[in-house]
Amino acid sequence: MITPKVLFLPGSVLPAQLAYGSLLAELGRDVDAVAKELEVYSGAHPPTDYSLDNEVDGVLREADGRGWDRFHLVGYSGGGASALAFTARFPDRLLSLALLEPAWAGNWVDISEAHRAFWATIATLDAVPPGEFMSAFMRLNVRPEVELPPPPAGDPPPWMALRPAGMRAFITTFGTYDLDRDALRRFSRPVYFALGGLSNPDEYGEIAERLATVFADFTLEVFEDRHHFDPPHRAEPERLARSLRTLWARGATAA
Repeated sequence: MITPKVLFLPGSVLPAQLAYGSLLAELGRDVDAVAKELEVYSGAHPPTDYSLDNEVDGVLREADGRGWDRFHLVGYSGGGASALAFTARFPDRLLSLALLEPAWAGNWVDISEAHRAFWATIATLDAVPPGEFMSAFMRLNVRPEVELPPPPAGDPPPWMALRPAGMRAFITTFGTYDLDRDALRRFSRPVYFALGGLSNPDEYGEIAERLATVFADFTLEVFEDRHHFDPPHRAEPERLARSLRTLWARGATAA
């Protein structure tokens, strides 16, 4: 059996190893897995001209540096949006695509009014004081009835200081980036989407429904008890690992 070569992109909050540690442990040595940090955090500040193309170029450098001609790509939240951008630009490099609630999926004309309203509210977070930004952002991304955990006690880890600026950089590029829908339509490899039942449906549910009409081979799996900040790769790694193994086997067979 061929060992799957898989690159994992995290979201804009947790570093890659913290985000994917449980899932990588579950997958074990049968997978050649790389959890790659986002390019937005490659320096002390996000690049002034940052866009999703920075992440796309970073994925390309990582794959080329490892000698990976074709590989499987997994992306969560901001990393999921980056994975979509990579798929549009370099579809021939991928054997499969797994999307774990991508934070964004194009500014297309058929976006629902509820989805537009969500992003209009997100834009107002620029006026929120830095100390309140994270809690306000988290609340918008889940259903109203979800009880979010309080902030961790004690001093935040050093990497946390970069997160508000990185998240704002993602929000800015989402507003201007041109995600090529026609290129995604031509992508014939299998695509998997993990959706949390407790996540904000006007954001992640809408994205899932829209991408289901774009990709020719699209599988949606709903994790009823999960939400964007309690995602399956951390809370249900065994179940997600089974689904990803199925995806990668299909991608390898279709190669």
